[in-house]
Amino acid sequence: MNSFTLISPAYAQDVSGILGSATQFAPLVLIFAVFYFLLIRPQQQKQKEMRGMLSALKRGDRVVTGGGVLGTVQKVPMVQDKDGKQIASNEIEVEIAPNLRVTVLRETIASVVKPVAANDAK
Repeated sequence: MNSFTLISPAYAQDVSGILGSATQFAPLVLIFAVFYFLLIRPQQQKQKEMRGMLSALKRGDRVVTGGGVLGTVQKVPMVQDKDGKQIASNEIEVEIAPNLRVTVLRETIASVVKPVAANDAK
């Protein structure tokens, strides 16, 4: 018997085993990539945008709270952090009716209402 005929089937089985496991793993990688680009990444971008919007709140901004209450930001107090730097407070004073002000947490603000320009032709 020739020793080459006994060895070559073993190598052929070994290569097909490697390719077989790679082809079984490829759909899982593809599914994760689809989920990342369709679900995870857009959600991360939305959260980043929301953090930026909340950090940029200023007096006069119209906001909607998580409970659906509309109001105008009246005061964003400044506090000192542990290093002594001035940072914006977590509590914001919002006027929800004339002369009726409430203090809300920054995280409870759902969105900032942008003023819409009128279509009046002058």
